Formats: sequence, structure tokens, C-alpha cells
Amino acid sequence: MDAATLMRKIGSAINEAAIGSRITSGWYDPHMAAASRAVVERIPLVDFVLEVRDARIPKTSEYELMKNYLPSSKRIIILNKTDLADRSQTEFLTFLQARVRELKKSGHSSHATTMMLVGIPNVGKSALANSLHQIGRISAAEKGKLKNAIVSPQPGETKNISSLKIASHPNIYVLDTPGIFPPKILNIEVCSKLALTGAIRDILVGEQVLVQFLLTLINSSDKYKKWGNLSATDSLLECSTCSSLEKRKRGYPSDHTQDIIVNDVRRILFETISTFDGNLEDKKGMGNLIETQLLALHKALHVPMGFDNDSPIKVASKLLNLYRTGRLGRYTLDSLPNNTQ
Repeated sequence: MDAATLMRKIGSAINEAAIGSRITSGWYDPHMAAASRAVVERIPLVDFVLEVRDARIPKTSEYELMKNYLPSSKRIIILNKTDLADRSQTEFLTFLQARVRELKKSGHSSHATTMMLVGIPNVGKSALANSLHQIGRISAAEKGKLKNAIVSPQPGETKNISSLKIASHPNIYVLDTPGIFPPKILNIEVCSKLALTGAIRDILVGEQVLVQFLLTLINSSDKYKKWGNLSATDSLLECSTCSSLEKRKRGYPSDHTQDIIVNDVRRILFETISTFDGNLEDKKGMGNLIETQLLALHKALHVPMGFDNDSPIKVASKLLNLYRTGRLGRYTLDSLPNNTQ
């Protein structure tokens, strides 16, 4: 299968879910419809709207509800999931406080400033709100009394709008909102990118289809070449020199996030791509390579071959997790929009 065929398959599955009986499984359900109305009502009332996007898909993750509003100084676009360090987050908070001071100098009479975080599901709005809350200029006693936003790797976990205080002097409050999609997404490329990055629940498409799309992208890029220095003996040497604590951790082969297992996965991907003598531009050739890779990855990920569908799904789920957490390299699926602030 080629990328175009897989994208059509993913897009069809998502749009069927949007109108079918699986509507409550993670798509535009009644919670999302109610949240859409609540967000629209609050946009005119807040001082700033912080639109959070996924840096891997800065165009694809655009917030549909903001398309109806003209660009202004009230709207700030944030590219999240770029492995921001604490220093970067601190600089961002300083930037927000500077904007607040400018707002007050211009005649804003309120004693507090309210910002609203908006975005599609699973772009990290709640995690960003918690980070700003932790590094905000708030006394330790006050911090202990404040609540945190609920953070989950699964999209759609935030159901209600919640308020978090992130700074004092001046007082700044952030409204953390549920992730919202439009009722339908007709563009199959957009659907595919949202599904691959985890903005849409895997159950709507299927892990095995998504991992084929992922491997098509990896096999078509040259990022695998940086894993050429890995060998099977590297893992053995690494294990022989690791601490007793690390050895105890490696007693759990089901934990696919261990460095030794991740390196095996990288090595297998490099070897299968670099030794492949078929045509990757041919659907059949790409399909044969992906089938070879998935068989080899069963062993690397310590998933025994079974006669049911569980083992291929487990391999797919683990590989998708490694991609989504950056363990298989960084992939920007969109080009950066020119109007990002």
C-alpha cells in the first residue's frame, strides 16, 4: 500500500465514525458540541486567546473555531510539542506577562487578566496550563491550594472548561478548554495526519492501518540513515555495562520504552530499509517491506507471534507510541505557517 491509499482508508474510517454509530468513541460527541458553544461564548469576554497547535502539524492542527475571527493582537498561536525545556516555558510566561502589562497601559481596567487555551484534542493544552501554573510567580502557599488540569495521552479527556491561576502581580488566569474538532473533516490528508499524531483516538481507524502509514513515511524519508551505526552487539555491550537498577528494569521486556529495545527497533528499521532491493515507489514493493518490518519487530518488541489479532495490534501500538514520543526521530508533517506568532 502507498501513502495515498492509506490516507484514503484513514479518511474514510474517520468520516464514517463522524456520522455512524461510533460517534461516542472519540469524535464529535455531545460533549464536544457543548464545548464548542461554550468556547464561542467566551471568546469575546477573555483578554487573550491562546491557540495551541501541534508543532508537527502546525497547519493541520489549526483550530476551526478561530477561522471566523480576524487575526489580532488578542490571538496568540503557540506551537506545542517541540520538546520545550523549562527555560523556554519561563520565557513564554514572561512574554505573556509583558502582553498583560501592555494591555493595562492601554486602559484595561480589570484587576485580573484572563486567557483562554483553545485547540484540537491532544495538542497539550492541559499540560501547558499546568507548566505555566508551576513556574508562575505565585507564592508556595498559594500554589499548594491551586488545582491542576487533568493531563492524558488520550485525546478528549478534558470535558469541561476549568480556570487555573498561573501568575500574580499582575494576576493572570488561564481557561483550559476541551479539545474541539469540526463535525466533519473532508480532507483525507488532514484526517491522516491528525490520526497519526494521536489527535484522534486510534480505535476509529485501527492501529494496524496507522502503523502502515507510519512505516510508509519512515521508509520514504532518509531519517533512518542516522541509525546506521547501531548493531546487535551494541545492545549486549550496553546491557553488560549498565547499573544493577537498569538491569532490574530490563527484566520487564514488555516495557518497549527502554533504550535497549528502542535501539533494536531503530536497528531493524535501518537494516530492512537499507537492504531492501525492491521499488519503494511501487505499492507492492512498499507493502512487502512493511510486512517484513512488522515480522521482525515482533521479536524486537518482545511480542510473541500468535494465532489471533492481538500480537499485530500490540506491535502496532508500541511502534506508534515510540513515534509519538519522539523515540523514532522528529517528523514535521506540515510546513510552518508564515503567520505564526
